[in-house]
Amino acid sequence: MIKVYGIKQCDTMKKAFTWLNEKNIPYDFHDYKKADLAPATFVNWLNQADTGVLINRRGTTWRKLSADQQAACDSGDAEQIAAVAVANSSVIKRPVVETENGLLVGFNAAQWTEHFA
Repeated sequence: MIKVYGIKQCDTMKKAFTWLNEKNIPYDFHDYKKADLAPATFVNWLNQADTGVLINRRGTTWRKLSADQQAACDSGDAEQIAAVAVANSSVIKRPVVETENGLLVGFNAAQWTEHFA
């Protein structure tokens, strides 16, 4: 079973849930607004995807981060990046999907169709 991480009320998450349900793909959902995200989980993601893929630099959460927090995200230090991301979970792109074939970040129907083929 795949594990989907994100925020339930996010519009992108709703598209992802709809897609998964239409394809009858079972999943376990982790809402990291209601249940904290472990820093080790985020570090694991960093081993599979670039910081630029995982961190949403276009959203309001990113703009509200201090210059030091933004610099930490660009530091290349997985522990520092994870600390900022976990403390400010809305800065993490959504959804993040752990599958047996690797990590998916963000929702792209064509990419997902190919991944789950």
